[in-house]
Amino acid sequence: MFELIFLGTSASAPSVRRGLSAAVVLHNEYRFLIDCGEGTQRQLLQSGLGFRRLDRILLTHGHLDHILGLGGLASTFARWEMIPRMDIYGGRSALERVDGLFRVVFGAGRLPLQVVYQEIQPGVIMEDDSFKLCAFPVSHRGRDCYGFTFAEKARRPFLAERAEALGIPAGPVRKRLVNGETIVLEDGRNVGPEDVLGDLVEGAKLVFVGDAGRIDDLVEPARGADALVIEATYLEEEAELAQAYSHLTAAQAAALARAAQVRRLILTHISRRYSAKQVLAEARPIFPDTVVAEDFDQFKIARSK
Repeated sequence: MFELIFLGTSASAPSVRRGLSAAVVLHNEYRFLIDCGEGTQRQLLQSGLGFRRLDRILLTHGHLDHILGLGGLASTFARWEMIPRMDIYGGRSALERVDGLFRVVFGAGRLPLQVVYQEIQPGVIMEDDSFKLCAFPVSHRGRDCYGFTFAEKARRPFLAERAEALGIPAGPVRKRLVNGETIVLEDGRNVGPEDVLGDLVEGAKLVFVGDAGRIDDLVEPARGADALVIEATYLEEEAELAQAYSHLTAAQAAALARAAQVRRLILTHISRRYSAKQVLAEARPIFPDTVVAEDFDQFKIARSK
């Protein structure tokens, strides 16, 4: 399961109720900040998440409304939170822009903490035994725009009732079975993983897209997601304006969700010119399981049955 918390859901400029783009994804011990618009650190405090272990930052692209909060966040990490290192993942152009921002904020060569720029390419960014984080290209203004897929690895559940019936004691021996080992019980019986593990169960899949100007190249990355997060900056009445600025309408986002057969569509990056009600009125006839994210909304992303 993944937990998703929105910190900023406004497009381009903040509104009274919406901050600029930022969200946090939680999985086991990991905390990922996706984008860091102006005011993100205050949103982190107001959300109750705070700064602890929030040292992995994923950038969808390098536009200012998605990165401008990094200067203040880095300063707070160093001066108040004693967080010594910040890893920033993004395309080359986004990282170059962040580096320029830090030079303006702190001066050349005067960063108050260690910043590690992790240039990403399409494919796996990181993984462990339980999940995989991947990047995929997104078409927007400029180079090196990316979306992210958080995917739990498929697993075979441990069947405790079967283990009890076989007389397998609780503790490390059961973990060895889960890890694929065959064990020998005190009475000499051999027990293998196939004796106590169920059928393979697919894990949860969360797909996160920032700004985007087209949807045809996003169908496969989003396919089968339990939740798709994507922008809905415009409505169809301003489709030409959306195309001119390489953004999506709510109808386009909903059409993508339908084509990719996702379970749930979560719309963000909402223009101040529209209400959430207007956005939903356009999207839901195309894809009924659509919600518009508000700042501080929280979602649990689990595998659909």
